[in-house]
Amino acid sequence: MSRVKYCFAAILFLFAATINAQEEEKKEREPGHLNQSKFKQMYEEFSTPNTYRSASGAPGPDYYQQQANYKMDIELDDKNAKIYGEETITYINNSPDNLEFLWVQLDQNVRAKDSKSPLRDGGGVPLAYRSGSFAGEYLGSPFDGGFNIEFVKDASGKPLPYTINQTMMRVDIPQALKSKEQISFSIKWWYNIPDHTVNRARSGFEYFPKDGNRAYVIAQFFPRMAVYSDVEGWQNHQFWGSGEFALPFGDYEVNITVPADHILDGTGVLQNRKEVFSKDMMKRYEQAKKSYDKPVLIVTQAEVEAAEKGFSEKKKTWKLKATNVRDFGFATSRKFIWDMQAVKIGNRDVMAVSMYPKEGNPLWEELSTKAVAATLTSYSSHTFDYPYHKAISVHAKNQGMEYPMICWNYGRPNEDGTYSDRVKYGMISVIIHEVGHNFFPMIVNSDERQWGWMDEGLDTFMQYMAEQEFGEANPDVIAPNDKYPSRRGEAAKIVPYMGGDQSSISPIMSNPENVYQLGPNAYGKPATALNILRETVMGRELFDHAFKTYAQRWMFKHPTPEDFFRTMEDASAVDLDWYWRSWFYTTDYVDIGVKDVKKYYVSNKPTKQMEEYMAARNITEADLPPLVYLTEEDSEDFDPELKGKAPSETSTTLKEYMMDNMTAEERAAVKEPKYFYEVTFDKPGGIPMPLIVEYTYADGTTESVTYPPEIWRKNDKEVKRVISSEKELVGIVIDPKLETADIDTTNNSWPIKEEKSDFENFKENIKGK
Repeated sequence: MSRVKYCFAAILFLFAATINAQEEEKKEREPGHLNQSKFKQMYEEFSTPNTYRSASGAPGPDYYQQQANYKMDIELDDKNAKIYGEETITYINNSPDNLEFLWVQLDQNVRAKDSKSPLRDGGGVPLAYRSGSFAGEYLGSPFDGGFNIEFVKDASGKPLPYTINQTMMRVDIPQALKSKEQISFSIKWWYNIPDHTVNRARSGFEYFPKDGNRAYVIAQFFPRMAVYSDVEGWQNHQFWGSGEFALPFGDYEVNITVPADHILDGTGVLQNRKEVFSKDMMKRYEQAKKSYDKPVLIVTQAEVEAAEKGFSEKKKTWKLKATNVRDFGFATSRKFIWDMQAVKIGNRDVMAVSMYPKEGNPLWEELSTKAVAATLTSYSSHTFDYPYHKAISVHAKNQGMEYPMICWNYGRPNEDGTYSDRVKYGMISVIIHEVGHNFFPMIVNSDERQWGWMDEGLDTFMQYMAEQEFGEANPDVIAPNDKYPSRRGEAAKIVPYMGGDQSSISPIMSNPENVYQLGPNAYGKPATALNILRETVMGRELFDHAFKTYAQRWMFKHPTPEDFFRTMEDASAVDLDWYWRSWFYTTDYVDIGVKDVKKYYVSNKPTKQMEEYMAARNITEADLPPLVYLTEEDSEDFDPELKGKAPSETSTTLKEYMMDNMTAEERAAVKEPKYFYEVTFDKPGGIPMPLIVEYTYADGTTESVTYPPEIWRKNDKEVKRVISSEKELVGIVIDPKLETADIDTTNNSWPIKEEKSDFENFKENIKGK
């Protein structure tokens, strides 16, 4: 630093210290405050890292998880819509703790006659009901769909005492299950299967009155072990209906007996295919394993229509075996058309599978398996290669639910086979979403009961990317030059929610049972937050590497929100505490605007404000080093002669500096800005975001500048920037591409754009017709 510059800086520092001291003398001191910055580190919100979960977001050296293995014999009574089961659970205690009792989930008890779930919400008469909901609410007796437990026995057949508390059952064991030991016990049970089209059950049947058949999608159908972990011990929160499931991994051997004319598939590898397949089905199956471009029908519509007319009294048992899965589901009916197609994932072939009644055609035979295959490819590219051997999409009216290797999806054409774009895209999207759940949470096994967004939000984000990739890869499905019409993911689509009534909005970091609008809260907002993080805050390269790191660190394990947050920072070197705090822990919103723009010109004379400043401190110009002044165009002491001149033409001191401190070559290369602007940006919204600004100049050119979010770190309300230019600035727009979910764009422009009222727009529309 030169001596002149050093003296100049020292004097200005002295001025600042003097004025601050004098101002403090004039006013009463304000009390101190806590650190309220959005940019402070999240030590208060996050738990302390330990040997189970490291500060980097990776599993620690002592990380453990329990294992629950199941052997089950299941029988479905199609005539009476009942399901019977007997299971043996082998529970392995890998924790360092001795367990005095075991907790088992009885999720079907949410539909028991004495369930408290229907009583947990208040509310008045709605504007309208679905006919099925109205009937279920007010007509007839309550459906009794809870578990009937016939016995709980130890390995020797001796009864074990148990206590049922709503949807949880505590099994009391004779002595504590010590660390590294295992225990086996058996449960016999049955329950009435609900009609899922009437009471919106996640599992049940649909009845088809025209042919008298039912199609079953069965899950949460057996008593399942609860999770025991280092985070909160037993996860035995009740299942009220919204908060989904927390489950340990394990191995399954399941024998399912159904009517002999049923078609069945489910979680796991079919062990007795030759026993349950006809010769034609076996032949078609072998063809499907080599068909990579289109699905092969294993069971045709003609065969299904013939089967619908008979109701076999015989039975058939399908045997399935699954390794390292967290749950089990299956679908069965004599109405199922069945198709399969091979998909290359890494160096393996995976079968994309669809099961659907004829009522789903032609939509399902055209698009279901295509959507399954596209999902496996897209999700694998962003996370890890899909590890299971198949993924099944099952048609179920009004349904969208997920289980390992199998899911239920809606999307039904009209009776004449026609369908709208809304139905088509709705079906493709739900298939992508539910198949995608194989990755989150079936493999990256987060606690859905506590953190619904960790599977729904991450999956919806992945769904958005997969939808856009599907649209690009399938121009025959998407209209030419159109993007896939994703319902969630883009920043602008979350604006109505984030800008809505604060009394009905909860932070993302809320239990699913305690939020007001579960869809936007657990699906839309976290998906949008991740999309903005990828596209605008971090950039794709950094984000994609960090996201894939998280998925691969936690596949087949139980991550927490902190593990996700920490990994995203650990793998990217981007400090995101401000982002997690704002988007996930608050209901703040984004609103950034242009508050003021002032034009300045370079002058050699002190401004009136500067003269007053010096007079108040008994300072003369002789006390100062040579200074350059910027004079506001609209101020009292502005000289119109300054307009349009280069700074060296209007400031002798600046000209002398350039002559004394620059070579002739350096002076020739200097571009002297003729225009100076002080732009004040304000932030009425609580969320700091990158300040994306497009400047427009008088010659029609534009310049885009993205200021990092840290620009708000010292002033959360407003910041000023000085813009120097050789061209006159005529326009400013913040967030021109609507990347940040800004809830109010009326303050995003300078000069302020006049926006027409709804009435004025209405009048113009009338004139145009």
